[in-house]
Amino acid sequence: MGHSLVWLLQWPVRAAILLFITRLPIGVEMVNFPIALVSALVISLAGTLLVWPLRLILSPLRMVTTLGGLIPVGFLFEWLISILLFGFTAWLIQGFRLRNGLFSAALGALAYSVLCFIALRSLGLEVPLLRGS
Repeated sequence: MGHSLVWLLQWPVRAAILLFITRLPIGVEMVNFPIALVSALVISLAGTLLVWPLRLILSPLRMVTTLGGLIPVGFLFEWLISILLFGFTAWLIQGFRLRNGLFSAALGALAYSVLCFIALRSLGLEVPLLRGS
């Protein structure tokens, strides 16, 4: 199956997950499903375009805090990238709001990543757990 077709299959699933996350008590607010579709699109596009620049910017900090990879906390930096992408999308999209700021972005990004991973894997699609991975 072509890569673009796989993405088209993921898009409404990711949007539905964004709407589901708004039901959790973490402060993520979404106006409606069309806003969720646009938000899922922006998260995916931002992840595609910004993940490598963010990794490059964060790599010196990552190398210092992990002692060059000796301490296995690299997943925290992948989660940080997911938080930045989630927050950037909420900042960009009218109708997508993080009521509790960084707290909502952190929990929203984590919930979004985990739920997308579970849902898409159950559909037989290979996806990374965190966007920065």
